[in-house]
Amino acid sequence: QVQLVESGGGLVQSGGSLRLSCAASTNITSYDVVGWYRQAPGKQRELVATITYGIATNYADFVKGRFTISRDNAKNTVNLQMNSLKPEDTAIYYCHVRSIWYNKDYWGQGTQVTVSS
Repeated sequence: QVQLVESGGGLVQSGGSLRLSCAASTNITSYDVVGWYRQAPGKQRELVATITYGIATNYADFVKGRFTISRDNAKNTVNLQMNSLKPEDTAIYYCHVRSIWYNKDYWGQGTQVTVSS
């Protein structure tokens, strides 16, 4: 079972940037899909960005052009560079990995991102 530990969250002003990192305890290339989700108070968890098979990236419309997801296989990390942050980006951000073959999903504990206006 993989352990996922997020870091990099915090408080930033509107228009600022943050870089989230998710460190996996096992080989990140073992997972077919890696990515980030977020959950704001009173709302459902939603997809932010994913990388599938280490190649194909997918972004939610509300972050396109502002966020960039990347995977560092040597460090077993999944990163999310967030630029031009808005107050509506305030949420807990969760790292997620999925093994399609084993039908397994794993989540990190989450990291808080707060964007002030």
